[in-house]
This record gives sequence, C-alpha cells and structure tokens, in this order.
Amino acid sequence: MRVDLADWIALNMIRGIGPRTANLLLDRFGVPANVFAASRDALASAGLKPDIIGQLHDTEILDKGQAEIERLEAIGAQVITLADDAYPELLREIYDPPIVLYVKGDLAGALSQPGIAVVGSRRCSTYGINAANFLARELAAHGVTIISGLARGIDGSAHRGVLEVGGKTVGVIGTGMDVCYPKEHKKLSEEIVVNGAVVSEFPLGTPPLAQNFPYRNRVISGLCLGVLIVEAAEHSGSLITARLANEQGREVFAVPGNITSQTSFGPNFLIKDGAKLVQHWRDVVEEFPQHLKETMLGGKPQESLTESLPSQPSFEAVALSVNEQKIVALLSSDVSSHIDELLLSSGLSSPELSSALLGLEMKDRIKELPGKCYVKRL
Repeated sequence: MRVDLADWIALNMIRGIGPRTANLLLDRFGVPANVFAASRDALASAGLKPDIIGQLHDTEILDKGQAEIERLEAIGAQVITLADDAYPELLREIYDPPIVLYVKGDLAGALSQPGIAVVGSRRCSTYGINAANFLARELAAHGVTIISGLARGIDGSAHRGVLEVGGKTVGVIGTGMDVCYPKEHKKLSEEIVVNGAVVSEFPLGTPPLAQNFPYRNRVISGLCLGVLIVEAAEHSGSLITARLANEQGREVFAVPGNITSQTSFGPNFLIKDGAKLVQHWRDVVEEFPQHLKETMLGGKPQESLTESLPSQPSFEAVALSVNEQKIVALLSSDVSSHIDELLLSSGLSSPELSSALLGLEMKDRIKELPGKCYVKRL
C-alpha cells in the first residue's frame, strides 16, 4: 500500500476543497503531504479561508484518511489517485479531474476498450428505455464500453443493455461507494462491478446531495470518447453532461425524439446545435479515431467479446406461433400495452395470452415492464 495514500484521501475529504481547488493546491505544493505541512500564511496566500486551513491543520484528518482506507478494504473497494499510472488518461485531461477515484471492480479492464457515455432522463418514455437499451446493447456487443450514471430511467436501461450481452460497463455515482442510490439499483450495481466497475470521487458515507451530481456528470463525460443523449428535458442534468463533453473536447451524439414530448427537447436541441443524430451503433463508431473506426467497422464484433456471447438467432429465424404473431402485431416498441388491453384486443383467452407472452419473452421478442405492461423489443 502506498504510504501517502491517506494524504490523498484526507485532502479529498476536506470540506470546502473541491476538485478545482485541490488541483490548484497540488500545482502549488506538489503533493498532498506538502499541503498539510504548509504554514497558515502559505495556505492563506493560496486563497484558502481560515476554516479550511483549520481543517488542514487538524491532527485527526490523516487518521480519518487511514480509517477510510480500512473501510474501503472492508467493502472490496480501492482508491486510485491522480498520481497513479492506473488513473484513466482521458479523465486526467479534463480541466478539474478528481484527485482520487474510489473504485469497485476492474476499471482498467473496462477502459481498455473505447468508451461511450449513454445518459438521459430519469423520467423517460418507453421509447427512451428501448432506445437506450438497444443502442447500449449493440455498442457493447461491438466492443464499446458503456459509461453511465446508474440513475433511474435511461442510465439504468443502458447498463442493463450491456449486461444482457456480457459487455463492459462503468457506473459513475454521485454518492459514497457505500451508499446505493437509488436503492432499487443495488443488484444492478453489483452486476456492474462483475462486468466493469463502479466509480465515485466522494468519500464514504456521502449521501445523494443534488450539488454532487454535476460533479459526477463531468466524470462520466471525462472517461469517454463521446456522450450519447437519449432523452432529456429542457433543464435536464443530461444537458449539463453534454455541455461538459463539449468543453472537454468529446463528441456529442443524440437520439431524435417526438417533437411533442418534453423529454425530446434535449436531444432535438442538441441535434440542431450540431450533435450527431444517432439511429444505429455505427453512427457512433463512425466518429471514433481512425484506427478504432477501421477496426470496429471492419466486420464482426470484437473477437474477445463475441466468443463469450451465446449464439442468438435473428428475429426472422425464430418461428412464432399464431397467437405469438398476433401479440407481436399488437405491440409497439414506443408505447407499452397493459396485459388487460392485450387480452381485449387479441381475443385470446387468459391462458392463451399468458402462454403467448411467455413464449415471446423467451424468444426475446418482447419485454415486460413494471405493472404487467409489455413492449416490442428493438
């Protein structure tokens, strides 16, 4: 274990020192140990207020850093500092990179292939859920790591799309590593750790405070080559992520939406403003650096990934029963249908409908949503 690791963690724990100030202090003093050892006058000349200086000179702060290391080890997490070779290179390039990253999983492995962020509204439509899941699934199957924020809605759907094909994904959270938000994503978070990594810059115990999520968003865009916005309302945090991506020199992509939908405002506005319209995974890969584009558009999905994927027949190759064909014809990929509506529209008996729905789910033609609603899979 690095002897100075507690110094890095402790500096990151000081209230009132954000990533921008922390980086300025490191530029001025070199390493965290020198920041803690600096005199009051030297720290004041660096622009720090008396209460922050008092925290830096608190003899217990380094003990807190050491205790944080022990707590991280207990939950199977590690810390990567800005001085480490393992620190993600793309993230290091941004204006105010986190000085430490708390990590669970294999971040280096996940970032060994090109990454794209897929983000969008928490209050999304069925169309948005399907689009995020479909595009994340297709990109992951062709060797792209999907980065998102583990939030409800579009983020969760993107992560799940990756997991469906055994791809790599990274969840960047706005809480401490020991705080699951939203709570219903605990299992999803655990699955992401197995297939990639969960990352945070916040100390353990940090609750889901609103002011932390814009910081989280800059890490999402900072880790990848570009950001794909699926659905976002006019004042959505996803538009902040898109703006940060622009500032960081990343590509911005958007999935067009219904002009009468509030959640389509963001992506449609971005497309008018120059973001690339995305309908297919190739639309994203075409904007990659030339050597990556040539490799990924040369034919088949990456060999290392496709070897691990089960052989899946195309929709056309899977025979459907008469009742299954009837249900598929009634379903849309944009708007969900409740089971009672299908019962009425199909003319099938309840056992016949249940059997047809089960068969279609097993053939991966439809997806069940909460509340016994169903949509056609893209």
